[in-house]
Amino acid sequence: MKKSIFVLVSIFLVQISFAQINTLTDKEQKQGWKLLFNGKNLDGWTSVGKDAPPSLGWEIKDGILTVMKEGDKRGGDIITEEQFSDFELLVDFRITGGANSGIKYFFTKYEQGGWLGLEYQILDDEKHPDAKMGRDGNRLQAGLYDMFPPGKKKENPPGEWNQARIVAKGSKVTHYLNGKEVLSFDRKSEAYRKAWELSKYNKSVPMFGDVKQGHILLQDHGDVVSFRNVKIRELK
Repeated sequence: MKKSIFVLVSIFLVQISFAQINTLTDKEQKQGWKLLFNGKNLDGWTSVGKDAPPSLGWEIKDGILTVMKEGDKRGGDIITEEQFSDFELLVDFRITGGANSGIKYFFTKYEQGGWLGLEYQILDDEKHPDAKMGRDGNRLQAGLYDMFPPGKKKENPPGEWNQARIVAKGSKVTHYLNGKEVLSFDRKSEAYRKAWELSKYNKSVPMFGDVKQGHILLQDHGDVVSFRNVKIRELK
């Protein structure tokens, strides 16, 4: 009898935890938040330069969106159908050991350089070789990929959830990891221009990041990475 009660309680708790994923509280709704991922399908998402999301490579299970690693059968990046300018974005992410991924924003097609976007780096800093590349740690997790490194941070290890928060207002952008600010920069500043000139994006036209709006992108870098609670609110 006790065992049956324990099983029922466990199932109930699991159902509660799932119910709390990919939902908005009344307060969040009043604040203007909206879900970008509904936990069931890829409605609202598409592929780069296409009209539909990939048919393979991404798995949705128990409200969690995971980019899978299946040899050459990669689905590719996914992007929101909508574009955003001033916004606050929240994304829970969970990496596997040695994984590399990213959250791109202001993602759009440039006159020169193709499709580009500023990238909140997602990386296993301990095991992925990209952590030792670049300049002064500008490819570490939570930094602006190939541009600026993150400051002091507190992150959970592979297999556990972390939360990325990106706030973009005017030309200023701030990165947070697990509620703590780790990077802030101004896209109109001289420091930003110098970082761009030293980056892999230095041939872009216009200057990399000097755009008014763009899509949100979740990256398929060939590694298993999961996402949930992807939500955004536009700032006025």
